[in-house]
Amino acid sequence: MAPFRDALDLLDTIPGINQATAEVIIAETGGDMTRFASAKHFTSWAGACPGHHESAGRTKNTKARPGNPYLKGALGLAAFGAVRTKDTYLAARYRRLTARRGPLRALVAVEHSIITAIWHMLTTHKPYAELGGSYFTQRDTERATRRAITQLNQLGYTVTLNPMETTA
Repeated sequence: MAPFRDALDLLDTIPGINQATAEVIIAETGGDMTRFASAKHFTSWAGACPGHHESAGRTKNTKARPGNPYLKGALGLAAFGAVRTKDTYLAARYRRLTARRGPLRALVAVEHSIITAIWHMLTTHKPYAELGGSYFTQRDTERATRRAITQLNQLGYTVTLNPMETTA
């Protein structure tokens, strides 16, 4: 694995990916992302994209695509480790999706996020940029505020909002 030391160090920056998982990813992909036209092509080849079936104009969810079983196994372990990290984007994504879709589908979505990040990292040779666990609340603060107010109202409280004074 000596010729792939730079790629291994890049992959090690993703939460949930350890040295052994990074070695499996490099061994299965070759570390060269030029053979894949885009991240979507790479996730499809790996079998980490969601299944899609359309019949008579109706879209139905199906199982994930078949792909490289060794890579899928490594991604599953990486996703399982990533969702147990604290204050990371991947863990926040898992918690957010688990409520609606269930734990297994949310885990496949985290695998998809990881493999998309891998393609971008190995293409641009830049380390993983962690967005943080509060990414989704910071992205749409008004939505988070409405949700918190609604929850407090359901508990029987009346809420009055006063904006904080900022000192500059």
